[in-house]
This record gives sequence, C-alpha cells and structure tokens, in this order.
Amino acid sequence: GLVVTRRVRADASAPLVDGHNDLPWVIHRDKSAPGDVRAYGLGRTRPGRDTDLPRLRAGLVGAQWWAAFVPTPLGDHLRTALELIELVRRMVALHPDTLMPAFCAADVMRAKRAGRVASFLCVENGAALENSLPALRVFYRLGVRYLTLCHNETIDWVDSATDAPRHGGLTDFGRDVIREMNRLGMLVDLSHTTPAAQLQALELSRVPVAITHANARARCDHPRNAPDDVLARLRENGGIVMATFVPAFVSQAVRDWDRPFEDAYGKMFRRPSEAEITARTHEAGPPPRATLAQVCDHIEYLAAKAGEDHVGIGSDYFGGPAPIGLEHVGRFPRLFAELIRRGWRERALKKLAGGNFLRVLRAVEKGREDERWRMAGSR
Repeated sequence: GLVVTRRVRADASAPLVDGHNDLPWVIHRDKSAPGDVRAYGLGRTRPGRDTDLPRLRAGLVGAQWWAAFVPTPLGDHLRTALELIELVRRMVALHPDTLMPAFCAADVMRAKRAGRVASFLCVENGAALENSLPALRVFYRLGVRYLTLCHNETIDWVDSATDAPRHGGLTDFGRDVIREMNRLGMLVDLSHTTPAAQLQALELSRVPVAITHANARARCDHPRNAPDDVLARLRENGGIVMATFVPAFVSQAVRDWDRPFEDAYGKMFRRPSEAEITARTHEAGPPPRATLAQVCDHIEYLAAKAGEDHVGIGSDYFGGPAPIGLEHVGRFPRLFAELIRRGWRERALKKLAGGNFLRVLRAVEKGREDERWRMAGSR
C-alpha cells in the first residue's frame, strides 16, 4: 500500500495520476529552441524547470496528462492544438524507455507493469474546435481524451470564470459539445468555466465529469476555484475535482498580493515590471509564497465537501511559480507524506493518488455510444 518510510511509495493498484501539466507549451515556447523536444533535453534535470524525466520517476508519477494548451488571444487555435498534439507525440516517441502513449484507463496499469509513465493527451481550451463538432471527433481520433471547455477567456459557446460572461453558462452549441464528448468517450473538463457553466454541464452530462486543476473557493477566493455548490453537485454526478498547485489558487495571501496586477475578473493581464513589484513590496510587504501545507488544506476541504471518492491531483505545473515543498514533479511524495502525517488512511490515499480518477475515466469509457471511435489502431 501507500507506506511511509523515508518516502512514500505509490500502491501498484493506484498509480499516481497527475491530471494536468503544461510542459508541451513550455517546450513550444522555449527561447533557445522553440518546439524542439530533443534540444530541450527532457532526460536531464536543470535549474528553473519543474518537469523532466528523472523527476517524473522520483515523483513516482504513474500517469501524466499532457496539455495541448491553446491561448485564446493568439488566434490560430486549431493549428496550435495540432502542433501541441504532435509535440506530445514526439516527446513520447523520443523517450520510449520512460513514457508510454495512453488512450484508456487500462493503459495506466499497462504502463505501470512496463515501468513507464502513461502519457495521455488533453486539449486545454475549446476554442481549438473553432465551433466544429467534426474537429472534436478528429481530436478524439488523434488520441485526445479530455477537453477543457475554455481557458481564461469567454469563447463563442461557454463562459470563462476569468472573463465577462456572455452566455449565462453554456450555449446550445456548448451543450452539443458535451453530448458529443459523452458519445465519443471523452472526459469533460470544467476547469476555467464559470460556476453557472459547471452546474449546467453537471446536469447535462450522463457520465462523470472532471475539474482537472482547481481548488476550493472557500479556502482561496479566486474565480478559478470551485464553490461549495459545485462541489456538492460533483459528488452527485460521480465526478472528480483535482487539487492544483498554482499559487494564486492555493493561497489567499498570494491572491490578495496579486490583485493590483489582475483585471476585474481575476486574470493576470500581464507580468508586472520590476518597478511595479518593488512598489507593491513597499506597499504590502514581500510577495508571499504558497505552501505544500496549504495545498493539503485544500485537498482536505475538497474531500470534506465533495467526498473522498471525488478528489484527485492536477498539479498544473507550467514552468512558473510553485508552492514551497512542491517545486517540481519530483516532490509529489512529500504531499502524500504530509497527508499521512495528518492521519489520512491508506484507502483514502490510494483513491486520491489515482483510484478516483481511474474510476471516472472508466465510467466515461463505458458510457461511450459509438464503437467505431474505439481507435483500435491508434496505439
């Protein structure tokens, strides 16, 4: 089981599943060799990075969801998604000793037995569909197994939590997207959407949904975090909320310190200059740091409100700031060690590590209607 000696060992029946990592975008935008996976050097650890192969192994990661992130303001949404999907495929192909392509829940245990990390594909931002259901079907055929409905901006068919709402949640097309994802066997990710959109999707979806990288709004009042009524409804749906490490979603102090650099909807509109940071420091003190303990506070709150069967981990490592104690993917065992110190039992830890997510993914796969999309030849 999950045991503590000097570190935590993940149980073979519930490998650690991390629901969100933006490494593909970091490589895509790398200054020295943009998009060049080989030049980026995933096989070695370097300062200033949070994700590489040695630390994935040190972190005991059993399955990783790699995000094909599509920024709304940049345009070319479909092309960007395709480029990031291809980049993930190259990552996996270049490192077959560590990474294994994954398309279904059963692949997690296959990878575990092979001593590799199951590598799943997701698309972050429904703008990538360019309002096309056929594009969604093509994404599925390319191996994408969840879609985050939007990112930081409201798009044509769903409201973003960090932008002006225009639709009261979902439009008719947005509802069609969710129905089609249910039919295909693609997990609906409600991260970044408004509570109204989340509640509508929870009502509509006939299989469990996920909030793959968010925390509890009651503990940190950021619009990206989930309110209590959504957490309660998530329990009824059978879905999952996956605690994230983004400092502004973890720590109320970080959130409050950042406010002058955010727009009215809680979106960081640009990186503050050194002069602005200095001025803010004189006004409010040094920038605070989020901590591993605060992440655990969120996990315990989410488990209390949604239930221990409905909580997971979605780090959202993105090459930026991270909580003290969770600076990179090699730190995951510290999180479980802290929860064990707090009295968490083996059964609950196994669910948190990956058991809950695999249950959700199996339910989504079981609910698939069109057998032609099983993609027998996609591996």
